[in-house]
Amino acid sequence: MKGQSIYKEDLKMECERVQYYGMMYLSWSWLEQEGAPTSDVRVLGKLWRAYAKEKIAQVRDMSVLTAESQWMNDDLFVPIELPPGNKGRLEEWMLEHTYRLMNNWESEFLHYAASMTNTIHKGKLLVGISVVPKEESKGKENIWYKASKAAILHGQSSGSMERSLKRNALLRLLNQQGDLYSVYQPIVSLSGGLIFGYEALTRLKDSKWFDGPLPLFQFADTEGQLYALERIARERAISGCFGLAHKQKLFINVNAHIMESPEFLPGQTKSLLEEQQLDPKHVVFEITERSAITDFNAFKRAMDHYRNQGYQIAIDDVGAGYSSLQSIVELRPDYLKVDRSIIHNVNADEMKRHVLYTLQDIASKMGVSIIAEGIEQEAELELLREVGVAYAQGYLLGRPRPFLN
Repeated sequence: MKGQSIYKEDLKMECERVQYYGMMYLSWSWLEQEGAPTSDVRVLGKLWRAYAKEKIAQVRDMSVLTAESQWMNDDLFVPIELPPGNKGRLEEWMLEHTYRLMNNWESEFLHYAASMTNTIHKGKLLVGISVVPKEESKGKENIWYKASKAAILHGQSSGSMERSLKRNALLRLLNQQGDLYSVYQPIVSLSGGLIFGYEALTRLKDSKWFDGPLPLFQFADTEGQLYALERIARERAISGCFGLAHKQKLFINVNAHIMESPEFLPGQTKSLLEEQQLDPKHVVFEITERSAITDFNAFKRAMDHYRNQGYQIAIDDVGAGYSSLQSIVELRPDYLKVDRSIIHNVNADEMKRHVLYTLQDIASKMGVSIIAEGIEQEAELELLREVGVAYAQGYLLGRPRPFLN
């Protein structure tokens, strides 16, 4: 927060007639510590008040904080003067700037409390924000109460600010779709050394809120947005695939739960493929999160539906989970992708070699091909050739990268 002019510049919003009232809520939640005297709570409460007053005073002159901050017990409410604007964008601004302002306050205050009491304490800073319409007819006190109540509800659990910011970041990805792109890692035939296909891997341009694609997809799942995110990732995988040769395959990761959804329309995928002059026979759906499969018979019927259109099926991370063998038997995939936990140092580990030989034997009897993942050493590659593994993938054979248009 560098001042009112920067604040207005950051918002970059079209003016509207509606005036809004903002509120920040700050409360310190102490975690119970065995043997801690009751007097400690009172002392810590006084320390929190002193610390918070000092921090608010430091930022008041260089921010949009008003002079009407109020305490209710040890809860601090800080009103914010907001210009006319769009409520959603005002909330987003308040979230980002409040988080930036108070990002270090929790650890800072714990250090301060420890230095003043010679005791290490445990606690969490609860922070919430709200933006409510500034309806003059309701009176100043009623607006203050409404904004305070909404801010308390937002900040009642630890980490609510960060979750809200992650939610906003996810929605921006879903709406703008500009920060999501695909890279492609080659899958090599061990019999001839040619590239058999590529696995499309989702990447983020900005890792501020999600440290890689896995946390992003996990968060989208908790928010009920997994289907929407996977659809965009699938679109990116197909639209970025400029260099696929005639007989090469494009492996696309698909969550098992998504494939059972009626929203998963293969016709949409087919339209995208046609734009790239590709066909379903070029595509392998790589099934992840097999634990999400609750009805294997229904899932098999869905797989048969996609196979009838020309798509193939691969089971990912074979050997890494308890459900792998059941998935192989029930789904009868076209490819088994053996997890890198089995492949890593397989040449030097007798038990891993036994597992690999067993999987190769199962695959051979089923008439399916094994793809070994995570190859990083020549010795691993040589062992895979000896076993008779058909395909391999890993940094030794090629790193993920975009196709060049």
